[in-house]
Amino acid sequence: MNTGPNQRVAVVGAGPRGTSVLERLISQWDAVPAGQRGHLDIHLVDPESPGPGHVWRPSQSRLFLMNTPSLFPTVVPVGVRTDGLAPSVVDHSFDDWRVAMTDQPAGSLSTADQEELYRLGSSDFPSRALYGRYLEWTYQQLLDRCPADVVVTHHPAEALALTPEGVGYRLSLGDGSELAVDAVVLALGHVPAQLSPEQVALRDGAGRYSLAYWPPAVPADIDWNRLPATKPVLIRGLGLNFFDVMIQLTAGRGGRFVTGEGGRLEYQLSGREPGIVAASRRGVPYRAKAQLDSYLPRSVSLTYCTLPALRSFADQGIQPGFDHDIWPLLHRDVMTAYYTTLARVSGELLLADPDGFLARLHTAIAVSGPGWEAALATLLTTEVPAELHLTVEALAHPFAGRRFASTLDYQDAVLAYLEEDVAESARGEDSPLKMAIGAMNAGRTVIKQVVADGGLTDQSWMAELRGWFEPLVEGLASGPPAIRIAQLAALARAGVVRFVGPNPAFVVDEDTERFRASSPWVKSPGVSASHLVDAMMPPNRAVTTKSPLLRQLLDDGLVRARMMMASDGVPVSSPGLDVTPPPYRALDGSGRPHPHLYVLGLQLASAQWGTAIAAQAHTPVDAGGRTLRDADDIAAAILSGR
Repeated sequence: MNTGPNQRVAVVGAGPRGTSVLERLISQWDAVPAGQRGHLDIHLVDPESPGPGHVWRPSQSRLFLMNTPSLFPTVVPVGVRTDGLAPSVVDHSFDDWRVAMTDQPAGSLSTADQEELYRLGSSDFPSRALYGRYLEWTYQQLLDRCPADVVVTHHPAEALALTPEGVGYRLSLGDGSELAVDAVVLALGHVPAQLSPEQVALRDGAGRYSLAYWPPAVPADIDWNRLPATKPVLIRGLGLNFFDVMIQLTAGRGGRFVTGEGGRLEYQLSGREPGIVAASRRGVPYRAKAQLDSYLPRSVSLTYCTLPALRSFADQGIQPGFDHDIWPLLHRDVMTAYYTTLARVSGELLLADPDGFLARLHTAIAVSGPGWEAALATLLTTEVPAELHLTVEALAHPFAGRRFASTLDYQDAVLAYLEEDVAESARGEDSPLKMAIGAMNAGRTVIKQVVADGGLTDQSWMAELRGWFEPLVEGLASGPPAIRIAQLAALARAGVVRFVGPNPAFVVDEDTERFRASSPWVKSPGVSASHLVDAMMPPNRAVTTKSPLLRQLLDDGLVRARMMMASDGVPVSSPGLDVTPPPYRALDGSGRPHPHLYVLGLQLASAQWGTAIAAQAHTPVDAGGRTLRDADDIAAAILSGR
């Protein structure tokens, strides 16, 4: 690569994605002989500190955990050198950094950092604060290892506007300054969003009756002390943000989790807890991750949902559908993982010889076309007790069609569900259910590679992949560490947490002048409260953004949301920006690509699936490390001037 003349680059957003772009720019520049390059100015624009950015601030509560273990995340390429990536000038994943800092702590580590590092292992779940410290360290290492002809400048201000100027751009910042640059990378991450009509109604009702409504937000941005002790608080959502709310309102207020008789976790109240009343569409939280010493189960391997199998559609000139072409392959692998584990650990429960059963299982699943499901059903009817049969789709709604005579009945049902989930997680590789979920998670990584950049029809992308499969796999494979589910069960037993029921309605009751939550599946008048928290992140949707920069770019026609064609032929605005294939140049309102305006991360949600997932360490960059490949492509395009 010959980098040519002096170049000025602006990276808007200095969190993990922006840090990956910075690392790729520096590493690629460093790989070029000094005589073949000019001078590189890199401007990082973010009101937050580079590295951690907004979400991963090291100053946040250590009660907020990551939902991936130490061994998983990285912001730089490590371990696997593929496809010509320049070696990184900083070769540490989070787990590499954890080991190095445990052996020889850096002076920048706080006492709390060191205490957490001392007890943290590869398969444990770090705090988001500690991951932020890793990101902070990575950024500082990049600065320390910059070649002399590279200058990195951080502008602690928000980017407000971007306008084309000649062959480059002028960037206007919130501190009144302006930057003239040759290229811009939008690595915006999570940005504020407009409220939905339902949320607007809740907010307006709160204003009328002096109630407190807390809209979607980054959990670390909220002062949780403002919620009153002992009073009921409605929490809408039982996803990952719920567990941040839960732990902050309990352990964060002096409550203690202790191990009781039989090893069961119990909760000792501080007396400062509110009464947490939680609800979501499914009625139950995300499932806990299995307790493993690896990210994916070692006993699970994919036979059908493989990269060659999925790529064969494109090789034949076929643009596949998810339901018709991809799910049947992954479904086979999921069922294989479940029943082979069941035969291995509980063969005595089968109605036939386990070895013979496995042979017949593989024969049934290998039946070509849709007939495999009937062949499997016939086998299971005669050889596996009905209560051990797995219906994957039913896992998304464990209480579907079931009515409850009272709130207490529903509370007991959820508690039993939680306790069973904790037990299954503790079984690790010996849990048939968790191995089925592990196969689904492994398949997700393969599917991400194939469906990106137009790999699915629009209709299949919206109605199938994102319509039903994404909520299913997120709820099963993207849950919290098992300790959080065990803690939730302890809180439910202690009466601190109650559950409303599936498909809840949240309204402002005009008669009582309070919020009310109720479920059509639970015989109960519902629960009233003066406080309601939407426990979720602001939605990643370009057209509803409140980011000043993104709003200006959309309004001025400098970028546009990607339109997809729904099954009824009506064009629908999708969540992400419209971009070219990699290196993801933004398209303007007329569909023309900007030669030097690039997009990375969450705003690629219409070109890639699963953009919120961090890069995985020690995996090929085209698989778990896709974000790093994208950052590398963008850096190469910028430095080559193409």
